[in-house]
Amino acid sequence: MKCSLPGRHSLFWKLACLLVAFCLLMIWLSWSWGRYMEERNQFLSDEARGTLTRYASEAEQAWIAGQRGGIDDWLQAMQQREKSWVGVIGGDLQSLSSQALTDIEIERLTFLRGLDWPIHKKGRPWMRVPFPENPQAGSLVMELPQRFVPGRYRVFWRVITNGVIPGLFTLLLCVGLYRLLVVPLNHLRAQANAWRADQLNVRLSTRTTDRSDELGELGRAFDHMAERLQSTVAMQQQLLRDLSHELRTPLSRLRVASESEAGLEPLRERIGREVDGMQRLVGDTLQLAWLDTERTRLPDEAIQVQALWEMLTENACYESGWPTAQLQCSVDASCWVRGHLNTLAQALENILRNAIRHSPNGGLVLLGGQRDGKYWHLWLEDQGGGVAEADLERIFLPFTRLDGSRPGDGGFGLGLSIARNAVQRQGGQLWAQNSGSGLRLNMRLLADDDIASGDAFAGKPAPTMAVNI
Repeated sequence: MKCSLPGRHSLFWKLACLLVAFCLLMIWLSWSWGRYMEERNQFLSDEARGTLTRYASEAEQAWIAGQRGGIDDWLQAMQQREKSWVGVIGGDLQSLSSQALTDIEIERLTFLRGLDWPIHKKGRPWMRVPFPENPQAGSLVMELPQRFVPGRYRVFWRVITNGVIPGLFTLLLCVGLYRLLVVPLNHLRAQANAWRADQLNVRLSTRTTDRSDELGELGRAFDHMAERLQSTVAMQQQLLRDLSHELRTPLSRLRVASESEAGLEPLRERIGREVDGMQRLVGDTLQLAWLDTERTRLPDEAIQVQALWEMLTENACYESGWPTAQLQCSVDASCWVRGHLNTLAQALENILRNAIRHSPNGGLVLLGGQRDGKYWHLWLEDQGGGVAEADLERIFLPFTRLDGSRPGDGGFGLGLSIARNAVQRQGGQLWAQNSGSGLRLNMRLLADDDIASGDAFAGKPAPTMAVNI
């Protein structure tokens, strides 16, 4: 199975860089800090070296000034300054003072250490410091004072080096991982909890959504989902409010009709007309709600616009009583688009219904189109006088009716909303503009160049549509 590397903005690389940096930091700490602690625990400090060198310089000056007598006076003064054994020897390892060395002291002279030597043994070693001016003349031999013995806090510093410092750096690593992973996950959890509390307007901070890794993509998906949920819930609530408002009028008329003393036939006609209107209203509302919430891709096919128009106009002329000469089409047989047949037919039907409703008696409705790259730009133009420029977008909102702006008895204000949702579900666009004599509704649909596929309706059932003009 072939495995590809994650993208350069992937969270994998951030975690890898963080862990590599942590490992390199621990290696550097082990090397540099360990070396520093080794010097602190095995070598004399600068203060100790300076003090012993100064003692050696004083012993050299005493030897130059008074030979053995000067050394005796200096050693006597040193006994008041240091509690350690102090001696001065020459190049032949013999004492330069008037007091000879004992056998034990001579034996100790074979284990003398220099200032730059490591001190591994426990206890207080004997140090040899040559005279600064003339090292061949003699040396200071001194048992290292207790205050200068290195490694007094060896156990403490070992705990610091091997325990506390690695623990602190590991804690920093955990803080980095927490900020990198847990903090955005906590934000996502808070947003999910807000949704559970019906607070659909809660959004993630830009610190999460602006990230370029997988958590940023997840955050943007969460925000998009929140927007979809909020808009869907708001749309459904608005539809319910509008539907309940629109149903009040026919229900009130039904109550008036039921309480009237009119004859049976007029009563039946009234009830039938009101029930048909309510059925149409409920059906259109449910259709609009389904189109707005359903987001799965519809199966598409090649559709010949001219054939679809002929089928729709036949039904429309039958229902509205318009002659076919008033419904004209300038799109030829070469116009093929990709889309879902029933959904596109429903959209075009609603647009045609709207044009017929708002056109005057004897008016014309024209379907035109032209090729625009890989799309077909289709338009349906009526002679209804158009609408105000500010209302060109409002007419696509559910239950929107522009009182007095166009002729016609009006509908429920759902047809164009359903049409736009149907066209958008197929990857198209639907917008309105005023023409010279009426309103022009424009559609932009993906073209299908495979015209050899034959008639789109051949061997297929006709679209199931209820044309109510």
